[in-house]
Amino acid sequence: MTLLGRLLNNRRAGETHMAWHLPNLQGPEALNLTSEDFGHGRAMPLRNCAKTIGGDDVSPHLAWTPPPPGTAQLLLVVEDVDVPLIKPAVHCLALIDPAADHLDPGALAARKPAAGVRVLRSTIGRGYHGPGPIKGHGPHRYVFQLFALSSRLDGAPGSTPPDRTRPRVLLPAITASVLTRGRLTGTYER
Repeated sequence: MTLLGRLLNNRRAGETHMAWHLPNLQGPEALNLTSEDFGHGRAMPLRNCAKTIGGDDVSPHLAWTPPPPGTAQLLLVVEDVDVPLIKPAVHCLALIDPAADHLDPGALAARKPAAGVRVLRSTIGRGYHGPGPIKGHGPHRYVFQLFALSSRLDGAPGSTPPDRTRPRVLLPAITASVLTRGRLTGTYER
């Protein structure tokens, strides 16, 4: 265990401030979100992890059950709830065409996202950023949250577009109703 990991061992953002618990993002939990790369609560493979720890930073395969009629857009939020900060770190934020039922590995790349995917700003940058927890800090949970929205997030005229807005400003400001939602948690420890 490294000294930094040991010193920060009891510091974790926790689930309280994650997108899932925002009052405006509440809705029925009817989307079943899965991955071919890892099971719920299971370790994520190294290829989905950050390059800084030897991974490939490739976003994992994700699949979900069909959203309800009237879904205008899907919002994907990936957060590390165990980061030693006040709030979880957003590792990816993306808008997805509601006709999609899955994302292939690498679909959340910043430079070349898959068709129908619009990557937004995250805490770390743009696009998918895989796990890279502090060595010795213990297991980190990476929560993939998918929200089916009743209207598109295109921004009001004269406002900052969603892809230029910081996640902690954008997420609480969403006014579209959440028709349904689902989540999947992967873990990683160094």
